[in-house]
Amino acid sequence: MSTIRFDGRVAIITGAGKGLGRAYALELARRGARLVLNNRRREVDDQGLAAVDHLATEIRHNGGEAMVNTDSVEDPTSGQRMVAQALDQWGRLDVVVNNAGVDRTASFAKMTLGDYLAAFEINFHGSLYLAHAAWGPMRDAGYGRIVMSTSSAGLHGGHGLSSYAAAKAALIGLTRSLAAEGRSRGVLVNAVAPYAFTPMTSAQMPPELAGRFPPEAVAPLVAWLASEANTAISGECFVAGGGRFQRAASVEGRGVLLSAQDNSAEGVDSHLDRLRALADAQEFANAMTAFSALSQGLDT
Repeated sequence: MSTIRFDGRVAIITGAGKGLGRAYALELARRGARLVLNNRRREVDDQGLAAVDHLATEIRHNGGEAMVNTDSVEDPTSGQRMVAQALDQWGRLDVVVNNAGVDRTASFAKMTLGDYLAAFEINFHGSLYLAHAAWGPMRDAGYGRIVMSTSSAGLHGGHGLSSYAAAKAALIGLTRSLAAEGRSRGVLVNAVAPYAFTPMTSAQMPPELAGRFPPEAVAPLVAWLASEANTAISGECFVAGGGRFQRAASVEGRGVLLSAQDNSAEGVDSHLDRLRALADAQEFANAMTAFSALSQGLDT
């Protein structure tokens, strides 16, 4: 088993002050990555330093290289500034870990459109802005690794999670599409749905689970996806927590082909069990292959 290293590589990690972002940063720094650590300064100590400042100091103290960026990711120009910071300092950008996000829990009826869009701005557009800014330099270099932070809410939904789930689901669609575009240029894009006890999840996750779901338990997967060891995996979504890792996928069942005489709302109702069945479900590389399979199924 070869050792995975990031010597000479440059990574940007958003939401890096605490929780998962901090764990990812320490893992990549330990393996030799030079880091741009993004986190807005919402809370500072009596020295005027935020958690991200202390993280950068810790990394430097341990012999690593790290710079701080305090842009708010919902600013449309934040990604450009982070990428420019990496290129100006080190002349390259190899890895982006889009980790920044906020948790907004409220029933759909009680959430204003303004609140909904504000949450979406951070949870989706914050990742979009940085990915878009990094895309050109990575394509030009013929190498790049992007890791999106999605959520089980984006995969499965949940009561009171409509804005959060919608944004995280949108990241999966973005991941799949960017993977299709980036593969030929050496840019691999994947998503991770983490389970971890962090300041953001502490209100939902019982305290007794904190020891079973530390952020550090997710970091190995993120490090591997972001590394040179990953030579081919792209467009996939992984669930990680407590040392367990598994892949999640969107699939389609075989369904049912209704005859011309039976193709009615009543026909759908009478064949609903077969229509909904997922036995022998199939996964598709992209939307066109899914459509092709459906088209061919019309002739069988």
